[in-house]
Amino acid sequence: MQATMFYGPEDIRWEHRPDPKIESPTDAVVRVVAACVCGSDLWGFRGFHPEGPPHPIGHEFVGVVEQVGGAVSTLKPGDFVVAPFVISDNTCVNCRNGVQTSCLHRQSWGGTDPDGRTNDGGQGEYVRVPLADGTLVATPEPPPDALLPGLLALTDVMSTGHHAARAAGVGPGRSVVVVGDGAVGLCAVLASVRLGAERVIACSTHLDRQQVATKFGAADIVAERGDEAGAIVRDLLANTGADCVLECVGTEGAMDQAMAAVRPGGRIGFVGVPLGGSQLRIGQMFARNITVGGGGAPVRAYLDELLPEVLDGRLDPSPVFDLQLPMAQVAEAYQAMHERRSIKTLLWP
Repeated sequence: MQATMFYGPEDIRWEHRPDPKIESPTDAVVRVVAACVCGSDLWGFRGFHPEGPPHPIGHEFVGVVEQVGGAVSTLKPGDFVVAPFVISDNTCVNCRNGVQTSCLHRQSWGGTDPDGRTNDGGQGEYVRVPLADGTLVATPEPPPDALLPGLLALTDVMSTGHHAARAAGVGPGRSVVVVGDGAVGLCAVLASVRLGAERVIACSTHLDRQQVATKFGAADIVAERGDEAGAIVRDLLANTGADCVLECVGTEGAMDQAMAAVRPGGRIGFVGVPLGGSQLRIGQMFARNITVGGGGAPVRAYLDELLPEVLDGRLDPSPVFDLQLPMAQVAEAYQAMHERRSIKTLLWP
């Protein structure tokens, strides 16, 4: 098969890899129907992570089951499946508590399994899926092609935006500020509207992203950053901050902006992958009674809620995909997102 390999900063290659096969009774082999590039993939592409040996990359894909191991009981060949960005057994105590990102047997796409085998990445033609029963979620029937982008968004960005909103307590009557205008931030706008927020303010400095935020239901756009953005939010919200702020970037500056935008007694939901040792302002949190929660989104826990709405058309996060390319052009997909020529790039095998 052909698959994407990460060699180092700005070095992404589409090359031959061994065809996956069943290695364990709990495995499945999935033919990838659609995949994409994540903003977190760009951290390594930009050189922010330590370099290691070349490895498969990609953690967002949907596809069709080709084979299953003898211990797989919930899936069969021909099933269309959504693959969360974390591999989990969905049976350990942490999974049962709804935190599959902390599964006691967690594995990563492109990482190494307990037996030392390299897991496939999602940006390839086929993927061996460990712990298939616990990880993959099958749709009731094969979906139409038009729904594939929306279903693909559930593997990470839509579920992550939803996690930010849940962590921040978004609901009817709440004012919401979203910090970050990547695909996760835009999906956080959509998630907040879906949960009944009274007013959603999107922080964005890019016209194309502002347009998507408005399409998703943002009532206001704030293009400023930092304390200046916080002051504008307070002006928009009767001289107080927002009830809920969703931090969808992962940098120290983004968290500082979230702190500047939240009202005393408000809540911050953070889902941005931390970069550069960003720190919480504990003194401010104490003095202003601010609650902070969030982390890696347990996609598997949210699929029962979100998947039916994508399938019946009530929820459509697909506008975050503004560029579609053949997977063989994956290097261009990374470059386009790196240069902000694309919000999120969808890859077709």
